[in-house]
Amino acid sequence: MADLDAKASTGKAAGLGVLIAACVSTLVVNANTSAVTILLPAISQDTGTQVDTLQWAVTGYMLVGAAVIVTSGALGDVFGRRKIFLGGLLLFVASCVLIALSTAGAGVIAGRMIQGAAGSTILACGMSLLSVDSSGSGQMKAITLWGAASAAGGAAGPLVGGVLVDATGWQGLFWIDAVIAAACIPITLFMVKESSDPNRSRSIDWAGTVLIAVILVPLVLALSEGGDWGWASLATISCFVIGALGVAGFIYAEKRVSAPLVDLALFRNLVLVGSTLAILIVAGTINGLMYVLSLYFQDPGGFALSALQAGLATLPAVAVMIAITPLITPVAVKIGSRQAVALGFILSAVAFAALGFAKSSWSYGYFVPPLVIMAIGLGLANGPASSASTSSVEPAQVGQASGISNMARYVGGSLATAATATVYAAAIANHKAAGASDADALAAGLSRSAILMAIMAGCGVLLVALLGRHRPRKVSTGAAAASYSHTIPVAADH
Repeated sequence: MADLDAKASTGKAAGLGVLIAACVSTLVVNANTSAVTILLPAISQDTGTQVDTLQWAVTGYMLVGAAVIVTSGALGDVFGRRKIFLGGLLLFVASCVLIALSTAGAGVIAGRMIQGAAGSTILACGMSLLSVDSSGSGQMKAITLWGAASAAGGAAGPLVGGVLVDATGWQGLFWIDAVIAAACIPITLFMVKESSDPNRSRSIDWAGTVLIAVILVPLVLALSEGGDWGWASLATISCFVIGALGVAGFIYAEKRVSAPLVDLALFRNLVLVGSTLAILIVAGTINGLMYVLSLYFQDPGGFALSALQAGLATLPAVAVMIAITPLITPVAVKIGSRQAVALGFILSAVAFAALGFAKSSWSYGYFVPPLVIMAIGLGLANGPASSASTSSVEPAQVGQASGISNMARYVGGSLATAATATVYAAAIANHKAAGASDADALAAGLSRSAILMAIMAGCGVLLVALLGRHRPRKVSTGAAAASYSHTIPVAADH
């Protein structure tokens, strides 16, 4: 990957076709991803599928994305980035159609899992196409536009989803996304040049891809069903054992393939390890929070909001995180990654802890200050971590480091959403069984979920021991803006 040095004054501008295809597709993918939690109550009502089952539409998407995102980039390097990008677009269109036509929850979940593969492929290969089609200051401008599109999609998703549920039904989001993604196909075919990496090994680490799924599927299953099965039950313990065996198998396989999915030697770099864990926690907590808030706000026992109103109500969390991005990078450069990440997690832990006091008597106004503080905190932790994950390694390792951190986002989102959904549902069920009203039970579910996320954020503070005295370099605003959903490769200065 090219060095995105902001001081570069010369270079080649990206072509109009690749800019349109890459930026529009990433906007659609991220908007779709962030909108789905708002749609879950409507999908549940329409298909007759319980919401706690439909959480697999969220966790399944991320689970598949984690397994595929690095492999799809490797496939593009070997077989042609445009070709694999087109495959991602076609798969995304097909998944949207499958979901929109589904009359049962199983179809929605299956479609979302397919969409996880498609979305991660579009993000990975779209980024690569932009990088090889531009250079110097032209590349920086292209990355800035791509990052802005990525951030805008993530922020607009809940609002767009809410508007479409009220106007067209939940299926409308997927039909519109299918049309937009389909429109990117002829643009890519006729206006984007093919490219590949002739120096890369032709070997693809299929074993590593499968083993990522072997690790994550049983872990997500255990976290989702452990409350019903019993945490000490044979089924739950078996899932954890299978996951542990998958980890051992993954390590064994990665040491023996010529082009490993993950270069295990990189994990000797403590800054990379710390930043990757920070990214995982940020992704996990923001996805977990969006899941429970969208349900709580729309539930008749909660605020009984419409999908549009719920989208507006959850918007501060993501919108503030993105809006403060230009301020975070200078602060992090000045005080250092270690201090920035620690401060960010302290702020977010305090905000989550405040939500842990949620009561059924709370109005929406009680939620706004914690959401704003949480967004500032997670943004402050995420930006420096994303930068450190690539700027702390040698230039030749930047692509691998970027892949590791992007995989961590999917892993964190899948595991934390599953755990949060379980805590939320269990707390509600326990309080209802004890005679609590629906409103009090829902507030208890939200409270317990927030406490779980406060603990996760608190653990993030401990990562300062790994980050040491690393100071991030200045990166483009686009790379910073996109960092909540995707790490853009940024080489260190040497």
